[in-house]
Amino acid sequence: MNISQRANAILGPVVFFALVIAGLFYVKWFPYYGKAFVAAAHHSLGQSILMGGAASPPAFSWNAALGYALAYGNAIWKAMVLGLLLGSAVQALLPADWVARVLGRTGFGTTVAGGLLAIPGMICTCCAAPVVVGLRQRHASPGAATAFWLGNSILNPATLVFIGFVLGWNWAALRLGLGIVMVFGLGYLVDRITGISDHEGTDPQLAELAARREGLAAFARWITILARMTIRLVPEYIVLVLFLGATRAWLFPHIGPEIGNTLWWIAIFALAGTLFVIPTAGEVPIVQAMLSLGIGAGPAGALLMTLPPISLPSLAMIAPSFRARVLIVVTVGVIAVGVLGGLLAVGLKL
Repeated sequence: MNISQRANAILGPVVFFALVIAGLFYVKWFPYYGKAFVAAAHHSLGQSILMGGAASPPAFSWNAALGYALAYGNAIWKAMVLGLLLGSAVQALLPADWVARVLGRTGFGTTVAGGLLAIPGMICTCCAAPVVVGLRQRHASPGAATAFWLGNSILNPATLVFIGFVLGWNWAALRLGLGIVMVFGLGYLVDRITGISDHEGTDPQLAELAARREGLAAFARWITILARMTIRLVPEYIVLVLFLGATRAWLFPHIGPEIGNTLWWIAIFALAGTLFVIPTAGEVPIVQAMLSLGIGAGPAGALLMTLPPISLPSLAMIAPSFRARVLIVVTVGVIAVGVLGGLLAVGLKL
């Protein structure tokens, strides 16, 4: 290993972890610290991004699309920039075999590692998507990458605190319990259905990855990967956010007491929540507003479990990194957990 390679082996990881800590502190940790006090004092996080102060979302229109996209973009743009930076840095700044060694094996232990690594991130499903793409490029197993993707939003400790202060700690307990089942259960299931051997990402493959030495050109590669990732992911992301903003009245046509605790309504809201896109913790004021308008605890519980973990834009962003059947299993699994959450909310009389 020459001098430039030694420098890269030290400098790349240092820059990466400095970016992780500084970026998350600025974008997530410090703002959420202050937001927790607001939630505790006022038992509210403000108006629902879905409906504002109205009883239903606006009708299909360009204004509805643009209005939602602007509100949503204002809430998440810093986290999206951070996600793109980290997703590209994973591929360029870390030693080539690190991710594969930590997250490359299939099995429950690696799935748990992926889920636990997500917890400090606390970023929404779309902002986590570039990091998931980067992890898969560096040979993270499908299950570990899935657990990381879902865990960022569904096991977000700040959101759990917000739910407790705004909706009640019984709702927070429901979210945490089913969130653990979703993140680690679906991650493990994904590994089981992919048919990949338990030794993926080890031995010959790791030797090949470890042999790749980029020298200080890694920082030039970082910029190249960042540009390529941004061009590929951001335009489709914007289009889908505009589409969902325009069609939110179709997904949530009316909110009121007639939306009861029947299995039909719970399933409909679980499906709508799975497709729709929200910023981090956006489900809290949405569910609070809907409960205040009289909908049943069942549909509210379904939304609490399905709005954060995945969405149509985030599915599109990570689609090239997974087999189609993995995305189908994850989508169906999230809907199923949402239905279970709705039924438990009714059974527990939340």
